[in-house]
Amino acid sequence: MSTNYLSHIPPDILARAAKIRVAAFDVDGTLTDGRLWYGEDGRETKVFHVHDGLGLKRLLANGVQVALITARISHPVALRAEELGLAHVYQGQGDKRACLESLLEALNLAPEQAAMVGDDLPDLPPMRIAGLAVAVANAHPWVAEAAHWQTRLPGGMGAAREACDLILHAQGKDAAERERWR
Repeated sequence: MSTNYLSHIPPDILARAAKIRVAAFDVDGTLTDGRLWYGEDGRETKVFHVHDGLGLKRLLANGVQVALITARISHPVALRAEELGLAHVYQGQGDKRACLESLLEALNLAPEQAAMVGDDLPDLPPMRIAGLAVAVANAHPWVAEAAHWQTRLPGGMGAAREACDLILHAQGKDAAERERWR
């Protein structure tokens, strides 16, 4: 990736991303590749990309709250969220829009201060109210059409990190992040 990999972002997307104070992410298909893995014992496993995890942690370190909003209930999601230090984890959410609205109310934030990153139809309702709606590269076409911006990478393969980097870039925090890792 070039050092200027975010230089092509349109000004209207940067303006939206600059306002973000909470970034919400779907899990299956967004933080994972969307495949469901079950062992012989019936236990579910998931694969998360370390780049995405560091992106979420860097948002938190830079004052942007992070939430996971997922329709499924999964122990691996709870473990990953705990490992990353995420305080806002909502599993079993049949109405993701209502969940995002409740989170915004609890944080005293307006919808334009929220980003929603997703890949499939249940993510559309919260994406429609979010100030920044992001679809992963391999999102369902209807989700991609509804998004303000679409990642280059697919879900579970660094797409969430791209969204995190976009937000940090738009808020002028990417230079300090780059310097931090010198």
